[in-house]
Amino acid sequence: MAKQIFEGVKVCDLGWWTAGPMVSRGLALHGATVVRVESHRRPDGTRLGTPYKDYKVGINRSARYLQYNTNKYGISLDYSTPRGQEVARRLIMWADIVTESMTPGSQAKWGLDYESVVKFKPDIIYLSSCQMGQHGPLNKYGGFGSFGAAYGGYSQILGYPDRGPLLVSNNYPDLVAPWYMVMALIGALIYRRKTGKGVYLDQSQIEAGVSLITPLMLDYAVNGRIAGRIGNHDPYMCPHNAYPCRGDDRWVVIVVSTDEEWQALCQVIGEPEWSQDPRFSTFLGRKENEDELDSLIGEWTRDYSPEQVMATMQAAGVPAGVMLTSGEGIINDPQAKHRQAFRWLNHPEIGPVIHNTTSHQLSKTPAHIWKIGPCLGEDNEYVYKEILGYSDDEIVDMLIEGVITTEADLPSGAPAY
Repeated sequence: MAKQIFEGVKVCDLGWWTAGPMVSRGLALHGATVVRVESHRRPDGTRLGTPYKDYKVGINRSARYLQYNTNKYGISLDYSTPRGQEVARRLIMWADIVTESMTPGSQAKWGLDYESVVKFKPDIIYLSSCQMGQHGPLNKYGGFGSFGAAYGGYSQILGYPDRGPLLVSNNYPDLVAPWYMVMALIGALIYRRKTGKGVYLDQSQIEAGVSLITPLMLDYAVNGRIAGRIGNHDPYMCPHNAYPCRGDDRWVVIVVSTDEEWQALCQVIGEPEWSQDPRFSTFLGRKENEDELDSLIGEWTRDYSPEQVMATMQAAGVPAGVMLTSGEGIINDPQAKHRQAFRWLNHPEIGPVIHNTTSHQLSKTPAHIWKIGPCLGEDNEYVYKEILGYSDDEIVDMLIEGVITTEADLPSGAPAY
């Protein structure tokens, strides 16, 4: 196999939930050696997050955790103890990069924040990611990506004009922020290679999410216009919606951005009488009568499968796409299969689990998925002996002290989210 682009880069992953672990996953898929550190007294929250295999709750059964931690070595470490903090410092001395995604001040309690780490590892590249960033009047506000989506302006623009705002089901900033962080880390690695110096990277996940609605921010700055909820419509395209098709809950998306595409759409649907209505002859006219136009197009699409509509529209030069489901529809999509977008990995407790690969493909240094997200403490022996150099006796002592283990030390009735 070709040498991977981050081969030789060593990462100590102190992340939490989604945004932090997704950063080191991006590096691990391209060859970085990543050690995922979790406290068995308070393991990563995604281990308690659905979906579970066969709906059976278990600390190692969450598919979400497995997705976020592909290609990583996993260790348990209670670094609320002095011995645990000593081990964590030893791991950081081995690492090139430390990533963490907790509320500001959390790592400082254990002497593992940047200010403490840089004293014994001056060239460390240290990344902190949280909702608000490390400084400012609201820096201590913790929260999940749903809070970030609301504070970042997404919820205000999601939904329909006659209804209340919606939450983003996938906690959007959590899934946007990691890719900014990966790019920043690449820059930091290049900088250290040239200068020998480390850096501290401080990211606000909310600001990362806001960057993708920049046009709306500019519209307000220039025109004083506050974006609102417009459903599936678009300010500059019409028609622009999801339309019902033949079958149970089957839909197709059709988007028209030019008069030429509008004429082509009319030809595809057989140029019914209503398509010649003067109200629909211009973009402004179509926007003014958009709801009626959507209804008329939907009457036509109901007689066809979404695949038929997509094929005929695209052949005529009209942008259209099938609305696939999150399950079999996407997994069995011929384009996804051609690009090898998914791969099955075997998990020791729950068997085969499907994983998404990278959406980008590097020709000379392709990504490689080889290891499923680890069970709690799965790689304790390898990491503590082979990477950190602890003896068998020292490892036994840490097991006896409860500093490391492969069992979660959770109170009975711990919640599953």
